[in-house]
Amino acid sequence: MLDCLRREKDASLKGGIYHKIQIDLTYNSNHIEGSKLSHDQTRFIFETKTIGITDRAVKVDDIVETVNHFRCIDLIIEGAHTKLSESFIKQLHFILKSGTTDSQKSWFKVGDYKMLENEVCGSETTKPAEVSEAIKTL
Repeated sequence: MLDCLRREKDASLKGGIYHKIQIDLTYNSNHIEGSKLSHDQTRFIFETKTIGITDRAVKVDDIVETVNHFRCIDLIIEGAHTKLSESFIKQLHFILKSGTTDSQKSWFKVGDYKMLENEVCGSETTKPAEVSEAIKTL
C-alpha cells in the first residue's frame, strides 16, 4: 500500500488513493479545527496551489495550515515503517503550525506541548502538565 501511495505521489496522479487521502483527510481534519475552506478549495490548493474563485474572505491561516497538512501527510507516508515517537509528533506539529498566526504567539509553542488548557467540541483535553505522560501511554 505504501509503495502505491508513493508511486501515485511521484506521478501526481489525480483520483488515486494518495490524491483522495490528501484532500479528504486534510479537509476533514482542518474543518474539525475550524477551517472555513470548502472541500473544493482544499482540492484546488492541493492540485493547483490556488483556492479557486470565492465570494467570501478566506483566512490566510486556513490556507497555510492546509498546505502544511499536505506536507505532514507526506511525512507520515514516508515514515510509516518507523515507530511512532514523541519527537515525530512534535515534528508534525511544528510543520503544521509553521507560518501561522499561532506561531507568533508567545504562549503557543510550535513543535512542543501546549501551555494553556483548551477544549474540543465542549470536552476538556489533557491538561498541559499531563500531556507528556499521556503521549507515552499511546
